[in-house]
Amino acid sequence: MADGAAALLPSRGITVLQGDVRDIGRAAAAAEAAGFDAVWSPEFYTRSAIVTLAHLATTTSTVRVGSSIAYAVGRSPLTIATEARSLDELSGGRLVLGLGTGTKRMMYDWHGTPSESPALRMEELVPLLRRLWRLHEGPVSHTGRFYRVDLKPTAEVTAPVRADIPVYTAAVNDRMIETAGRVADGLMGHCLFSPGYVTEFVRPALARGAQRTGRDPAAIEVTSLVITSVSDDEEQARREVAAQIAFYIVPSAYATVMERHGFGEATARVREAFAAGDFDAMVKRVPDEMIDTFAVAGTPAQVQAGLRRFDEVLDHVIVYPPSFRLSTERCSQVLHAAVRHAAPRTGGSATADLSRK
Repeated sequence: MADGAAALLPSRGITVLQGDVRDIGRAAAAAEAAGFDAVWSPEFYTRSAIVTLAHLATTTSTVRVGSSIAYAVGRSPLTIATEARSLDELSGGRLVLGLGTGTKRMMYDWHGTPSESPALRMEELVPLLRRLWRLHEGPVSHTGRFYRVDLKPTAEVTAPVRADIPVYTAAVNDRMIETAGRVADGLMGHCLFSPGYVTEFVRPALARGAQRTGRDPAAIEVTSLVITSVSDDEEQARREVAAQIAFYIVPSAYATVMERHGFGEATARVREAFAAGDFDAMVKRVPDEMIDTFAVAGTPAQVQAGLRRFDEVLDHVIVYPPSFRLSTERCSQVLHAAVRHAAPRTGGSATADLSRK
């Protein structure tokens, strides 16, 4: 950051899952105007991070545009490399490529990919991508455990906008966090990261990984999604983030992080409600302590105070407005409020224009 007052501002981005791609593009432009440093696009079985980022690259001009995350499985290394190269060109060198595998069940059931050793898979993939971005320097030949590439260009290859596109890898538990330390430019943390978890578990695991490959852990940006709902009705905001937390703690892949926070029993109760198809009970069984640990909810002043807890331990905070069980209209309202009131230069001084044009 530059000297002066700007140096005191935290680094924050915003990510949006719900809404059509054009709506998300308008939100990205508003977030840029409000003072966010980055706009991010998640990926799900209803949302392509890559296609959305292509639109965000054209609706913004200065902020970083990144995937939070794009699936590293289901795409070949060459596909990922060429998509990233094109996105970086379209954005003028503003891309951050966030990659993740998802849970083992997602790898196998959603993408038809063997689910063993996701950390080793990522550690093979990231260096291979960097080689593919340097294809203008010569052929790429690689035979590994998970990937094979033998690419000898038949025509001249021009240099990309950047051959060093930053790659952030997603993680929740220790081994995947170490992977970010070993090979990535940044760590894409989960919305189940609390400030205490970042300090006690994340940064030590990142340092262990960096040590294995002789890297400086301080050079690896630590980011994380923070579920955030802003409303003058504090209880409404808290219910909304409780629903999003309930959505995320159902998979067994997150058992370790929940146990470490002391929420094993509460998580089991939420999972019981999910198994019974009782979504209302799922939300009600998220205790207040869990809301205050993982998320930020309440009035604009309360949200800014809550986000500062995360600013203190993360290099970059990604504000994540909830959407689970919310209407399309309410999702838009929550997003609008987050853009206005969760930006680094807060106070609502910037007007977020999310209206249709």
